[in-house]
Amino acid sequence: MFTRPMLASTRPSITINRPPRGTEAGVALGDARMKTAMAIQQLNLWYGKSQAIKQVSMEIPERRVTALIGPSGCGKSTLIRCLNRLNELVEGVRIEGGVLLYGQNIFDPSVDVIDLRKRVGMVFQKSNPFPKSIYENVAYGLRVDGEHRRGVLDQVVETSLKRAALWDEVKDRLHANALRLSGGQQQRLCIARAIAIEPEVLLLDEPCSALDPIATGKIEELLYALKERYTIAIVTHNMQQAARVSDFTGFLLMGELIEFGQTEKLFTTPRDPRTEAYITGRFG
Repeated sequence: MFTRPMLASTRPSITINRPPRGTEAGVALGDARMKTAMAIQQLNLWYGKSQAIKQVSMEIPERRVTALIGPSGCGKSTLIRCLNRLNELVEGVRIEGGVLLYGQNIFDPSVDVIDLRKRVGMVFQKSNPFPKSIYENVAYGLRVDGEHRRGVLDQVVETSLKRAALWDEVKDRLHANALRLSGGQQQRLCIARAIAIEPEVLLLDEPCSALDPIATGKIEELLYALKERYTIAIVTHNMQQAARVSDFTGFLLMGELIEFGQTEKLFTTPRDPRTEAYITGRFG
């Protein structure tokens, strides 16, 4: 779950651009009652000489679901992996710009990357439970963090599995190997593992792409409940899914953020003709 900081010799080049004092970078949410959890500011990313993210600015509202859509290779997964600095694990990556988590730039040298990944959890496209028991999968992050009190672990495991809508299905076999679960159950287990350490933001990179419709429906229902406690950003190749589960949607094309706004407005009255062409199926 946690990744040790990279050695200095392998760190990517990161340039922090600070917006002028008194200005707000990015796309405003347009609702004074809505707090911004993360703000992406003029973000650029290169893999070697190839630029994958181009001047992206947007805001991710607190305790809402924000979806990123776009054709394959448009930069969706690259962008979401910037939000907890996972791209730094790729050799030759260069990043410019900023990502603020409640006002603090996550690329600032003072930020502890391990602490950041506790605050901004990630669930990947392919479920990746550890070859351990269901119980130990959920308790893993707490054990790494030094928590070994059985009563605390028991409570967190139960609470996390309930929040992931998995408790009733596994409560009688907590010590069974997690790899025996179905694909949909494994993905919900990975969500339980991610939320066990109480992140502020939960990132999901195409979490339903390998699941059947029934399992997908359970994950989508889960997102409605989880956003009461967590800020969620989800990458999805399924536009119908984005329309169903998200409050805000960003459309990316060739590394650029073409349009960002409330999901209903983006899907019904898109401002950019490229957005309209994509959501109506003329390309992608």
